Amino acid sequence: MREKNRLTHYEKMSLTPIPRLVVGLSVPAVISMLVTNIYNLVDTAFVGQLGTSASGAVGIVFGFMSIIQAIGFMFGQGAGSILSRALGGKDKQSASIHASVGFFASFLSGAIICVFGFIFLDGMIFWLGSTETIAPFAKTYITYILISAPFMCSCLTLNNILRYEGKAFLGMIGLMSGAVLNMVGDPILMFGLNMGIAGAGLSTALSQLISWGILLWMFLSGKTESKLSFANAAFVTPKLLGNIMATGFPSLLRQALNSITTVMLNTCCAVYGDAAVAAMSIVSRVIFFSFSIALGIGQGFQPVSAFSYGAKQYSRLRKGFLFAVFACEGVIVITTAILILFSNDLIALFRDDPTVIEIGTRALILQAFATLVLPPCMVVEMLFQSTGRRLGASLLSLLRNGLFFIPTLWILSNVRGLAGIQEAQPLSLLLSVPVFVMFAAVFFRKLPEEDGTPV
Repeated sequence: MREKNRLTHYEKMSLTPIPRLVVGLSVPAVISMLVTNIYNLVDTAFVGQLGTSASGAVGIVFGFMSIIQAIGFMFGQGAGSILSRALGGKDKQSASIHASVGFFASFLSGAIICVFGFIFLDGMIFWLGSTETIAPFAKTYITYILISAPFMCSCLTLNNILRYEGKAFLGMIGLMSGAVLNMVGDPILMFGLNMGIAGAGLSTALSQLISWGILLWMFLSGKTESKLSFANAAFVTPKLLGNIMATGFPSLLRQALNSITTVMLNTCCAVYGDAAVAAMSIVSRVIFFSFSIALGIGQGFQPVSAFSYGAKQYSRLRKGFLFAVFACEGVIVITTAILILFSNDLIALFRDDPTVIEIGTRALILQAFATLVLPPCMVVEMLFQSTGRRLGASLLSLLRNGLFFIPTLWILSNVRGLAGIQEAQPLSLLLSVPVFVMFAAVFFRKLPEEDGTPV
């Protein structure tokens, strides 16, 4: 039966027409992204009812959560990319070893973050860009995030491994369950039990624990190709762990830079008051929600890319890349139009403060226009990581998420003030496009024209 399941998986990844395969793998990822981001938006809206300072606290803690996510994505993307290529080469044992090592390393890393987070809690709040009025709310909220850090971190790792196996539907079940319970828990804990922002933090922590349990059960119940066990994790060596971390490093770099840029953004906005911090926090979440569908399609392409490369099916890799780029771009065109047309109403939905609305509306329109160039850049970055091009993927993550944005934000915030802060992200995205085009051209020029036979 196990051999039959493996063969069925191999045939599915090798023979299913590319559009149907990418869409099939994308739909669960898209649903997961949408539900998770709907939760983020609902959470932002609920917290916004507590005041502008509380709303700003969500943006402050979001920067810290990006650090936790960075570790989870690093081990998940690293182990997932390697195991998917191993499955393409019909090496199931190697896939199980890498999955087990990635999971346990992720959980341990989350526990370390939890310990050090509590040790440096007070100073960390202000390092993240908090103001004096935002700090009490942020400290309360982040306490629950720290407690749940091991589960949040390894939950993301498990979800990424499932995606790379082509089992995105199972990942969707785990993430959706937690997100839905979170949305239900927010109003009950925040207002029903009068816990305020502590209720939002507790709801998030409980939802992460539930998602973690469901995702772990998927592996332990035999629904996956790879198997998690202490026995498999015992095969860990510095070289194996280093290979996982190096392969997942672009994800770590991407998420870590997101955290750094979020902190920088909060710090720059803090000069202009809590309203500016709250406005840019809302814009970031709205933009990420609108981009989540395209991101889900890109995530559906990743296992196809990794498996096709491992199986030496280079023609399918090329077809998958082109399909993902055009599908993502089509989605972004639609979401951009919606964001621009309803920008004012969208910001007001989360915080009915005239100053927040004014600042957020302009920033949302500018960022919406800039996302039109994001899909091809994102797919190129995913292509490099899923095929094991670690250095190239790391450089692309560095370029898109930090190398252009950080100096752009610093220069424009000093030259144009608040307007420059609103313009920094869009401009940095535009500056990165030529580099991504060049990387993609070099990759496909070197990729063999003829398909090969996996060893």
